[in-house]
Amino acid sequence: MCGIAGIISSASSLVNSERIKKMTDAIAHRGPDGEGHWTNSSGNITLGHRRLAIIDLSDAGAQPMHFLNRYVIIHNGEIYNYIELKEELQKKGYKFFTKTDTEVIAAAYDCWQDECVDHFDGMFAFAIWDEETKTIFGARDRFGEKPFYYYSDKQQFIFASEMKALWAAGIERIPNRKMLFNYLTIEYTDNPLRTEETFFENIYKLPPATSFIYNPGNQELDIEKYWDIEINNINKKISDDEAIEKFKHLFQASVKRRLRSDVAIGTSLSGGLDSSSVITTAYPFTSPGSRLTSFTATFPGFEKDESAFAKQVSEKFNLLHYTIPVSENNLINDFEKLSFYQEEPVTSASALAQYKVYELAKQEGIKVLLDGQGADETIAGYHKYYKWYWQELFAARKLLGSGEITAARKIGTKESFGFKNIIASVFPDFATVFLENQYLLHALKQEDLDPGFVKMQSKEAYYTTPAHYNLNGALYFNTIQHGLEELLRYADRNSMANGRETRLPFLNHELVEFLFTLPSKFKIRNGWTKWILRQSMKEKLPDEITWRREKVGFEPPQKKWMENKRIQQMILDAKNKLVNENILNPDVPDKKITAKAADDTDNYDWRYLSASMLFK
Repeated sequence: MCGIAGIISSASSLVNSERIKKMTDAIAHRGPDGEGHWTNSSGNITLGHRRLAIIDLSDAGAQPMHFLNRYVIIHNGEIYNYIELKEELQKKGYKFFTKTDTEVIAAAYDCWQDECVDHFDGMFAFAIWDEETKTIFGARDRFGEKPFYYYSDKQQFIFASEMKALWAAGIERIPNRKMLFNYLTIEYTDNPLRTEETFFENIYKLPPATSFIYNPGNQELDIEKYWDIEINNINKKISDDEAIEKFKHLFQASVKRRLRSDVAIGTSLSGGLDSSSVITTAYPFTSPGSRLTSFTATFPGFEKDESAFAKQVSEKFNLLHYTIPVSENNLINDFEKLSFYQEEPVTSASALAQYKVYELAKQEGIKVLLDGQGADETIAGYHKYYKWYWQELFAARKLLGSGEITAARKIGTKESFGFKNIIASVFPDFATVFLENQYLLHALKQEDLDPGFVKMQSKEAYYTTPAHYNLNGALYFNTIQHGLEELLRYADRNSMANGRETRLPFLNHELVEFLFTLPSKFKIRNGWTKWILRQSMKEKLPDEITWRREKVGFEPPQKKWMENKRIQQMILDAKNKLVNENILNPDVPDKKITAKAADDTDNYDWRYLSASMLFK
């Protein structure tokens, strides 16, 4: 929920109501239900807020919120265990005057100071001004579900939920060409080596699972990581029954907490295992006589359209099911709008389909949607994880005896495993250096790129590999370092663009921590990915859902769309723009456009289209 903004400066010309109002106006879509602003008596800090009312819809829930005549807080997100925390804090003597989770955050900070974040189960980005110490404390949730961007120089520290609020305050919009080089060559939308970096110069993001304290007196910004996953603490003695039972308990508790709301809640439903698991777990907690609402994007005539599976789930649980067909016309009409809200490049047209789902939810008046994101990265849902598991087994001399490759082949898995994988299993350090060099050479050989652009940017390639060459190492890499945060950015911007909130039960941190203590056989077994999830759901969902062989990652018919003449004209215009920016060679617009599917590698023409939106 919501959008936040703040300015801290000793220069009164920078801290004023007009400037903070411009910032909150720029992110009004994040909070259509109200706005608030506050400036302290010293005139060195001003805070702004746009409200999406989800919990405690009364005026008491308005922000900026004051607490104990000392703190002022602005908050974006939800603390799902706020009821339990409130009871704990009340026992310590704290009194509350609202029913909000925001007030609980303020009380928790007063009680536990910077360690308050250790107590939160939620998605959040918040900032708390302490009038007594004259400092501001803030934090971002463990996985990066909610955004926090900032700019800092000798005159000011300024922050907001989206970069467009910083631009509205006069911060210069300068594309980061190093990030752009890595996006165009290896499709990275982040820098796993410096997670604070963005696609714009001098604008940074607070990394997930970090908190900060800013002292305007000495202009010091201290950032600290407060949470991480331990990947080597494997419980080798846990039985199948124990693991499945604990998984069910943690997942059910996560879903139940994420149903806390004072407004209507629905679900995204792709038809896959993850979103269907959320629905079957949420179903028993719905009020008698009421129906869960679900929303599905469809792609009529496309072989990977999942609407038949979604319909099967909706009928089984008597859902109020809405669908929206998404076509190339939506890409033509909505791509500029999508790019405006996303601010940074997207890697495929899947982001557009997700945007249309939230737009449909807005039309039907559902403010909160549960979604299945996070399961693929934490329980090994992608086919690319097979090779990591097989490498792990090979290194332990268990691959042939396990029968895992044969089992995977029987259910249609085509993931390769050859000499390079064997070398990686035995010599992981060598494999890391080799892969990094290969990707850099691949990047340098991109014929479309202007030589001057390559020379200036390629000094710092961002490609990196997991630190541990086993399945848990690969899952950690995608969950914490590179992969998941990109998808969470899509979800946040697409939902908030439509004034909707998305909640992700698979990203309860206790659940994720537990999953990382499990041996790899609980994630991939007998050739099946997400084994523990399938086992947990096999009696609740139709076999066609639980034991689906193919993995479809919410994929639209992007290849077909890119063959559309109007979309090809959009790509041509994008190429010309990048030529003018000395990024592409002058002959690139003359080359035939190559239409690629959403999950294809070397999808350069799509990247040119998305990258061009960085330049105004």
